[in-house]
Amino acid sequence: MLKTTSLIMAGLMLATTATADPRAPGSNPLFTDMFTADPAPLVVGDTVYLYTGHDEARGTEMFTMKDWRVFSSKDLLTWTAHGPIMKATDFKWAAKDAWAAQTIEKDGKFYFYAAVEHDKTQPGKAIGVAVSDSPTGPFVDARGTALIHNQMTPQGPHTWDDIDPTVFIDDDGSAWLIWGNFNCYYAKLKPNMIELDGPIKQFDLPHFEEGPWITRRGDIYYLTYASRDKSKDKDETISYATAPSITGPWTFRGVLTGSGKNSFTIHPGIITFKGKDYFFYHDASLTIGDQTGAIGRRAVRAEHLYYNPDGTMQPVEQTEAGLTAPRKD
Repeated sequence: MLKTTSLIMAGLMLATTATADPRAPGSNPLFTDMFTADPAPLVVGDTVYLYTGHDEARGTEMFTMKDWRVFSSKDLLTWTAHGPIMKATDFKWAAKDAWAAQTIEKDGKFYFYAAVEHDKTQPGKAIGVAVSDSPTGPFVDARGTALIHNQMTPQGPHTWDDIDPTVFIDDDGSAWLIWGNFNCYYAKLKPNMIELDGPIKQFDLPHFEEGPWITRRGDIYYLTYASRDKSKDKDETISYATAPSITGPWTFRGVLTGSGKNSFTIHPGIITFKGKDYFFYHDASLTIGDQTGAIGRRAVRAEHLYYNPDGTMQPVEQTEAGLTAPRKD
């Protein structure tokens, strides 16, 4: 009987091994050894650098985020982790909270815009800017003070409206900072990329929640953002608007993708790489050890992105295959 049982168990093990479906590089979520959030992709030559937040919440904690991470890829399937690039407290005026961030390149330098909690001298969320000669860092505070702090936006409804910075450099060289929670703020940057060049203004966008991302395709500007119709939506979705210029007027185009699994938040990032378009976001579907996905334990994902002939975006389906799926164009 013992010999027969051993043979049966060995056969089952062989069958399991033969039929196991190993996780394909590029399938979702992109990273399974840590919780990541708020993806911000950057194309530099033949490489994509993907900047993310790093969720470390345990149990019922909401957001425990101490540092930012960056990953690189030349094919969007296999990724190299480069470790932490900066901690929130590397901004000496910041107290905590390495929230959403984005890196942009200009004149061979890389500027990193990040949301943090300011210390007690300027209570509330704030935006800092750091700089590096390399997309993988090290990044150092470029100003020694916050670029944006809560007292600069007194019309905001709460102390965390100055979050989720995105920066866009237009064809004429002008640089623009867009950010916000509940209110969508924007301001022009000086050529040095670390000072404002004019007043802070607002875009009026339906159901704007947070997480703006600016792109341009031909003569059309796209503002993609986390949205929520508070009258009916429990969780955020992704919506977008288009405009003929960076300052608008913006025309609402509708919902691009639904809510992320298990996640109140969702955060867009869009790039064109080697002539194709891609959409990055997060949900909370990943389990690592005894920690399941949750509001403070999210996972970055990616999908193919397509445009219609009239320039509108096709709705994005959230899939497990991710970028392993064959493209339709």
